[in-house]
Amino acid sequence: MSGGEQDDTPGTDHEYRLRGGRQPDVAALTNVLNHHGAQVTEPLVFLASGGIGAGYVLWEFTRDGSKPLVLGFRSQWQQTQPWLKSTVERLGLRVDLHTTGGARSAAKRLSGALADGDPAIVHPDRFPLGYWYLPEAAEGMGGHLVVAYAQSGDRVYLDDRNLEPLTVERAALDKARGRVGSAKNLLAVVRSGELDPDRLADAVRSGLADCTRRLSAKSTSFALPAWRKWATLLTDERAAKGWPCVFADRRGLVGALLSIWESVDPAGMGGGHLRDLFADGLTEAASVLDAPELEAHAASWRDISTRWREFADAALPEDLPEFGWMRGLTARVREGVSAGDAGQQAAADAGTELWRLREHYDSEDPFTERQARSLFTELGSRLRDIHAAETNAIAALSQVTTR
Repeated sequence: MSGGEQDDTPGTDHEYRLRGGRQPDVAALTNVLNHHGAQVTEPLVFLASGGIGAGYVLWEFTRDGSKPLVLGFRSQWQQTQPWLKSTVERLGLRVDLHTTGGARSAAKRLSGALADGDPAIVHPDRFPLGYWYLPEAAEGMGGHLVVAYAQSGDRVYLDDRNLEPLTVERAALDKARGRVGSAKNLLAVVRSGELDPDRLADAVRSGLADCTRRLSAKSTSFALPAWRKWATLLTDERAAKGWPCVFADRRGLVGALLSIWESVDPAGMGGGHLRDLFADGLTEAASVLDAPELEAHAASWRDISTRWREFADAALPEDLPEFGWMRGLTARVREGVSAGDAGQQAAADAGTELWRLREHYDSEDPFTERQARSLFTELGSRLRDIHAAETNAIAALSQVTTR
């Protein structure tokens, strides 16, 4: 592949088709499967992988005073390697999956895959890659799956849902792969992309059952109660992790609100809240599983998708010029990545300005105490509504998956 001739199919580079995608981890696996001729859609792979998840973590770092917010919307959002392993097993795929703490052996294995023309799914930290234009404080804060599909000289070609060729220095990629502690130097090579229709249907059915089981659990970190917990913390004035306490001086609040919008909106790096992708999967599954009742469930999740979008808009309203500006810059970074190497200057300009603004407003006090409390109350109310809607929708869906 790395040494082969390119064909003239639009979006094809080094005999690998750049298909784009929505959720990065799901898109990486879907695109590699299609490369091997599977002809499977991202929504169905998403369902087979376990579908949606729920998670909320607000960190507080004393070293720099930062308060990173992490939201999980994919099943097993906190564990990418187990997610990938369970997904390929459910689909019945033959996959070579490796992790290692040794940088030299990891680099050698990746070089071997690329030399053999095998697209390799890898899990790099976002910061060392460079093309997301994140600040140094983001190093070691995680990343998502991408596909390395060719190498030319000292640059590697990546599929990160981009539609045009995107390259990074090989040294940067090797460093980034070693910075993800939970899956250090992960590399997965699909040996067979054949998907029997019956096996795919079973995988989708099993993935849906896994989704309803996980989200129906009582965990306030990895199941739907996470939304109820967060809603409570938004207005709890006594809890140490309550937003009125964490943001008592309002410093860092703009960054947290921007993180909400980035995490929920598809313009962010992670593909958004994914409830729309879940609904698309249920629509396709209605035919695959011969279960037309899933169409009605899809409609429920489209309604929930709208509620998430309204929640994000309330957190970072576009009609406030500063917030509208930051939203636009976030979208331009993503657009620049989608455009590959040709979009890097635009992404760099947008990313640099975005983090300059974020740092500026995080160091100021842009809200009065009264404004902050009012905002927390509104967000808490919207989140409780989302929690109730998702709880009801999952309970109804579980009636289908347990038949």
